[in-house]
Amino acid sequence: MPRREVGSQLTRHAPAGRVESAPGGSGGRPGHRYGCAVELRLARPDDAEATRDIYNAEVTGSTVTFDMVPRSLREQRAWIDARSGAMAVVVAEHEGEVVGFASLSSYRDRPAYSTTVEDSVYVRGDQRGTGVGRLLLAEVVDVASTRGFHTVMARIVGGHDASINLHRSLGFEMVGIEREVGRKFGRWLDVVVMQRLL
Repeated sequence: MPRREVGSQLTRHAPAGRVESAPGGSGGRPGHRYGCAVELRLARPDDAEATRDIYNAEVTGSTVTFDMVPRSLREQRAWIDARSGAMAVVVAEHEGEVVGFASLSSYRDRPAYSTTVEDSVYVRGDQRGTGVGRLLLAEVVDVASTRGFHTVMARIVGGHDASINLHRSLGFEMVGIEREVGRKFGRWLDVVVMQRLL
């Protein structure tokens, strides 16, 4: 897949007509055939609305994020801006629409953790199972490696088998489970911790 990164600009294209299928054993839907390339690129400020819509749907309708209050447009712009240096937000665009995004964030604030990052991947509801999430996760792992990070962590709500299997398919290993550390929609939630050394 062609890739170009110059300064803060990154572009990667999935070939036109490629079937982007879910990873083996993930339980995703059969692959969706895209009529044109899926573009992966670094997020711009004007992606705030689309990425916020994708994220807020998970805030209000699922446990994949432990956020409880939807983000404002201003907050989402600030979130993207905060990841414009060594960190990153990558969006997947298909036919001019953002259909998913992935990010790298600091894992912990203390300086000794500075070579470790945490990934997040969110895909628009109508695009799940198409392989967009796999493209995005593979891209942010590659970005993390290119930018000199040593390891990528993933913290996934317990029972989210699609995300766990996706991470496992890209070389992540389960390193622990945090029991009942979150509470949302009246339920106690575990967090599965996964890691990939780069």
